[in-house]
Amino acid sequence: MKLNNIKLLWSDGKPVVNGWLALACPFSAEIMAEQGYDSITIDMQHGLVGYEVATTMLQAMRASPVVPLVRVPWLDPGDIMKALDAGAYGVICPMVNTAEDAATLVSYVRYPPLGSRSFGPIRANFSAGADYGQHADEQVLCFAMIETAEALANIDEIVSTPGLDGVYIGPADLTLGLTGKKYPRGFDREEPEMVEAIQHILKRAHHAGIKAALHNGTPEYAARAVEWGFDLVTVSSDARLLAGAAQASVKSLRAMLGKTTSSDAKPAGGY
Repeated sequence: MKLNNIKLLWSDGKPVVNGWLALACPFSAEIMAEQGYDSITIDMQHGLVGYEVATTMLQAMRASPVVPLVRVPWLDPGDIMKALDAGAYGVICPMVNTAEDAATLVSYVRYPPLGSRSFGPIRANFSAGADYGQHADEQVLCFAMIETAEALANIDEIVSTPGLDGVYIGPADLTLGLTGKKYPRGFDREEPEMVEAIQHILKRAHHAGIKAALHNGTPEYAARAVEWGFDLVTVSSDARLLAGAAQASVKSLRAMLGKTTSSDAKPAGGY
């Protein structure tokens, strides 16, 4: 089986830079995979991606060295097992709130006797290697998302779950869960209580010997997260990057057009 490069980077003490795919498009996945990310996650929870298209996106990324991950819609065995059978090298599962949730997640990711994953790697057997079944439990990553007040209260029990590789913080939902409507929604939190909560999760994960990941809106905040000690940082998404680049392009052109004076323009109705 092909080795999981995320694990190789971690063994060298290096952080992982993760991209994010919300658009259901193999071509955009192929483009993003060529931009230098260490890993890229297909978002099947809030992204516009169904299973069949997600599979073609995984195929499109195969030509690049990025590690393919999938955020599954929910803690559901069918969603998780099908994502792995399609060739994902790891899953990120939302709304894991208790140690029981975390143990259930691990069981869906690991084959017996470590878990209850059904054997049938329809594509992974080709994309990862014919010996996939022998090594998948060692190479496939299992991330539990921490994004609620309940999960924060149970963080020590969650991070102690055998077989869990890491926790992934969703700062928008975490802020909503901890503070309600007190603060605007968003990723890059600056409020002291939210920074404290994020760093607390990081510390408890590392204390338990597992990794911590954070979703970010900007490269600047992601760099801060790495300085804090995060092992994987996600920077924006294909949809946000497309919107941002388009907005900047139009804004630049509008500014240039605004500088055009009447003397620069051709007289109306003449040559």
